Amino acid sequence: MPAQQSWLDSIAAARDGIGRASTADRVAHLLREQITDGRLAPGDRVPEEDLGRAAKVSRNTIREAFRLLINERLLVHEFNRGVFVRRVTADGLADLYRVRRILECEGVRCAPSAPAEALARVGAAVADGEDAAAAGRWERVGTADIRFHQALAALVGSPRVDEMTRHLLAEMRLVFHEMGSPREFHEPYLARNRRLYDLLEQGDIGAAEAELRSYLDDAEAQLTKAYREQQ
Repeated sequence: MPAQQSWLDSIAAARDGIGRASTADRVAHLLREQITDGRLAPGDRVPEEDLGRAAKVSRNTIREAFRLLINERLLVHEFNRGVFVRRVTADGLADLYRVRRILECEGVRCAPSAPAEALARVGAAVADGEDAAAAGRWERVGTADIRFHQALAALVGSPRVDEMTRHLLAEMRLVFHEMGSPREFHEPYLARNRRLYDLLEQGDIGAAEAELRSYLDDAEAQLTKAYREQQ
């Protein structure tokens, strides 16, 4: 119950930002953020009535938001049980990495023409991860890692790519929950995030893309191994 109350409190705190024109979209965005930030984990129930009270929106609005997130593969409806946060399958994991390579590597290739503030967001995410690690807040390290990869794809400069990446990386956060120790998983990638950012800053795009491909290959192999061990 305390964990459920935590994410509901976050929804309630953000409800003033729910706009009238696209209320269901906004509620879906708030729920997606709870997933991306690690507050909602695979298998968690998302109670319709409690969410409606927290967000102060109608049942129909909640159901439309659920429909949007079910289509994004973040939630699943179970007959006579309700709506739950989805578990990513091993096949789904492989597909996530397939698409991530396309989007993030294109972001790296676009870095030379990206605005300075876009590259600065990559560096800010790296620094956030390092600060969170220094404080021993490993769930926050996971959130910073998600923001880092979002910022890489955002170097493309396409709102459509940004939207697709947000959806993909929310799914990735669900994958992170499958790892037993957040520190054990995330700690080795802090230095790799820093190295990748340094290569981008130096303008060594070929080396940056090679580093990113190796990074994604290693992360996928590590997560796939963890999935197999759980079966």
